[in-house]
Amino acid sequence: MRAGIVGPQDIVDSIIKIINDEFKQTILAVPFIYKKPSETTSIINDNYEYVDVWIFSGPGLYPFAEESKSKQPFFYLLTDGFSLIKTLMEIGYNDQKNLSRLSIDFLTEKNVIETYKDLGLPTDHLGIKEYSSSTPLEEYLLFHENMYQSNKVDICVTALRFIYEELKRKNIPVYRILPSRTNIRENLQAALQKWDADHSKKSQIAILFIKVKKKKKQMNYQEMNYDTNRLELKLEDLVLSFAEDISGSFVPVGMGTFIAFSTRGSLSEKQYRIEELLNKCALLINLPMNIGIGYGESTLNAEENARSALYYSQNYGPFSAFIVDSNGRVDGPLNNPEDLIFEEKSTNEDIMKKLRKCNVTLSTFHKIMTLQKQLNNESITSLDISTWMQMTERNARRILSELVEAELALVIGSEPSEKKGRPRNKYRLNLK
Repeated sequence: MRAGIVGPQDIVDSIIKIINDEFKQTILAVPFIYKKPSETTSIINDNYEYVDVWIFSGPGLYPFAEESKSKQPFFYLLTDGFSLIKTLMEIGYNDQKNLSRLSIDFLTEKNVIETYKDLGLPTDHLGIKEYSSSTPLEEYLLFHENMYQSNKVDICVTALRFIYEELKRKNIPVYRILPSRTNIRENLQAALQKWDADHSKKSQIAILFIKVKKKKKQMNYQEMNYDTNRLELKLEDLVLSFAEDISGSFVPVGMGTFIAFSTRGSLSEKQYRIEELLNKCALLINLPMNIGIGYGESTLNAEENARSALYYSQNYGPFSAFIVDSNGRVDGPLNNPEDLIFEEKSTNEDIMKKLRKCNVTLSTFHKIMTLQKQLNNESITSLDISTWMQMTERNARRILSELVEAELALVIGSEPSEKKGRPRNKYRLNLK
């Protein structure tokens, strides 16, 4: 496991020493030393691809870590009663100073009071400012300065390196309170356990049941045979591309039914491909598809979960996908199936008349509308339609021109063509 260690030099050194002494075979330390806590965000954003987990020197880095792009596990060292006892021994035993008038940050009031009572020390003149993620770090500096300058305390105790250095610069007596070896060790163990669990989960088997429901048509046997073969070839091509995208394989198990195999890690990283497959099925063959995904430690377990997920998908409705994980947890639908359902009853009569007049089918019109929405764009081109709906660009231009004539689309601009020639028009479907 590669652990990014973020903090000031002294704490990072302490963490690395424990890793080298106790975790050398399992953890590779990747140190990042900052001068200011605010540098944490950029450290994570610039380096999250090189580590598996992050270990931070204290909870003060929480707001900066949360601003980063990383979704990796974060672990924060804490100061506790053991940390406080060590600092109190340094103040009272080594330096022979009074322990009754101290300002202390980050620790909870309960923790400080209990530690003092256990040591038989008075608590009447202590100043305590507990950690809160919503409190700017500069406020802790002001807290110590105010307590000392108003003669309420004689010594300041801080968990933050930059506060320690600033108070030293102003000749205010100050001591550091550092995470204990026990706390560092516990966080390293927790990080390792989390990484092991995630790593094991990613290697789980993923099985997908992909099923397409065919429409019943009145036609002779030969026509039905040709149409069935064409449909099966289109479906197989779609599923083949999908399996390649998720680093998996697939097997046809009947008309319109496929089983795909991959790992949980590969599929989780490219889950958006599932929605793309549903979109392409709707746009290219206009037949309802359902997908059931099962995760498991064994093939049998994953297959059982995939069948359950397919059951949930079929009961939910067409163009939907569900997951059942190794613990039986159900997740879904993974997309918005309503975007892909084309129904004549949802289209008003005025649009229907215009479509009949320009000789464009309702199915084609809805596909183009859906495609424009799926592309997250306010416009669409003949190239978009020809690519997604597998037709010639010339035919796509004809359809768009007819929709413009029927006042169901507008030309809103143009874009350069890849080939030499006139620019390609950009259209927007107009439903007003």
